Amino acid sequence: MGKTAIEKIFAAHTEDEVAPGKVIWLKLDVRTARDFAGANVVKRFREAYPDERVADPEKTFFTFDCNAPANTIAYAQNQQTCRVFAREQGIRVYDVDSGIGTHVLLEEGIAVPGATLVGTDSHMNILGAVGAFGQGMGDVDIAFAFRHGRTWFEVPPTMRVRIRGNFEYPVTAKDLTLFLVGKLGARGALGKALEIEGEAVEALDMAGRITLCSMATEMGAISAFLPPSDSLWEFVEGATGRRDFPYPTADPDAEYIQELEFDVAGLKPIIAAPPRPDNVHEVSELEGERVDTVFVGSCTNGRYEDIRTVAEILKGRKVAKGVVLKVAPATRRVWGRLLKEGWLEVLYDAGAVISHAACAGCAQGQLGMTGEGEVQLSTGNRNFPGKQGKGPTYLCSPATAAASALFGKITSPERL
Repeated sequence: MGKTAIEKIFAAHTEDEVAPGKVIWLKLDVRTARDFAGANVVKRFREAYPDERVADPEKTFFTFDCNAPANTIAYAQNQQTCRVFAREQGIRVYDVDSGIGTHVLLEEGIAVPGATLVGTDSHMNILGAVGAFGQGMGDVDIAFAFRHGRTWFEVPPTMRVRIRGNFEYPVTAKDLTLFLVGKLGARGALGKALEIEGEAVEALDMAGRITLCSMATEMGAISAFLPPSDSLWEFVEGATGRRDFPYPTADPDAEYIQELEFDVAGLKPIIAAPPRPDNVHEVSELEGERVDTVFVGSCTNGRYEDIRTVAEILKGRKVAKGVVLKVAPATRRVWGRLLKEGWLEVLYDAGAVISHAACAGCAQGQLGMTGEGEVQLSTGNRNFPGKQGKGPTYLCSPATAAASALFGKITSPERL
């Protein structure tokens, strides 16, 4: 019997039988820890392996993005603990000036097609955007991975989702993603790997692929995998100088636990209302509701293309009086390109607050927190109560965020 995408990746990284439900001894290509839980990884490692070293320093990294630069003494201490350990072990640190860790792994060519990566980030499955297996784990598991370069993992079953039809701007990858979250729900893909295919999926640029894979977590999925595309290979070649990676695609006779099909022809801009990412509606259904702040960024929508979309809508215009627009690029590279091409100036002229590259408010660390009763639109991936503060948060695309910032109320970009 043929194998699914995740089964092919696992088969290349273990000597055990790979089949859904089997527990395998999985070789890890890359092991990471971020400033969130990173210090606990160091603590666990020192407790369990006081006189030993990490398995392979060249494949082990720290990434600081949750609270970067640190705005509390506790986070500053956590980061410094990781830095000291990294010096002792010869590990590279992508420090507070780098940006969101998963995006840095992609840009630096560390996450590549067919690779296995683990870290302390619950959205490591974003790496499926390049056909890599990424998995978030707790500090004890990551400390073990640091030491041994392997982990035990249960092979998940795979669900296949076919997307029929196409959509056009101002409908974007985020609208497609929220549409799927709404269809599957928070537990619809629980414990499964997702394969999402279709002409509309293959047409996504790299930013769109990242957006779609980043919210696999909000569907309960272990990972999401997409078909290869020209945009994927252009990105991979730019990051690594190569295109000859074995991209994991399912065999024709692969077995799926479930197969679903959705038609997105005529799809409209989508928004997720509080208190859950799967509480989705067409933006037009909620138009007119007051907005106090708008946050553009996060691992879901902090790429150059996302922020440029906002700037293009705002060019020559002003954010509505009484609304604060907050923008945080995903990485230093993204920030620099926006700066050099003049898009940050456009955002400044429109009245936006522009932050350094980091997770920002999405991780309850920096820019983007809300007070009680403060209504926020966010391009992030979660809107649970307390996730970004005490105020209610709606999830939307960068285009919807920009349109709503202009009018001071929820507004579909179709109105522009």
